[in-house]
Amino acid sequence: MAQENYKTLELPANYKPKKSEPYMCVQQLAYFYQLLTTQKEELSDERDSVLSAVRLADKTEAVGVGDDSDNASYNQDITMDLRMSERNHKLLQKINAALDRIENGTFGYSVESGDEIGLQRMMARPLATLTVEEQEEYESRKS
Repeated sequence: MAQENYKTLELPANYKPKKSEPYMCVQQLAYFYQLLTTQKEELSDERDSVLSAVRLADKTEAVGVGDDSDNASYNQDITMDLRMSERNHKLLQKINAALDRIENGTFGYSVESGDEIGLQRMMARPLATLTVEEQEEYESRKS
């Protein structure tokens, strides 16, 4: 029931989750919810900016503004923007998944074992889905 309040809870401006609080209490959930929601909004704004730049580039190229060197440079910038946008899209998917975990009460717990990931790790990596040990094991299997 208390989990429902994390979306509307107003935290003090300097609030930081503390180990002395119950793990993933409503205050901690509100903190991470606000943090992730802010990141999501920033990424969405960046995506809109990149799309506008791509549209402008298409119009500019169609009109024939600039010489070949200008156009090549501009196209390179657009390509880099699109790569960044793709990276941000993947990050946005991870943020949405984390927000879903907050919603369903599994945020801060390993998707593999269900164990607490730990407040220190969640503060450092709010998108973490594995404990440090599980992450290390995953990375050693991957290489």
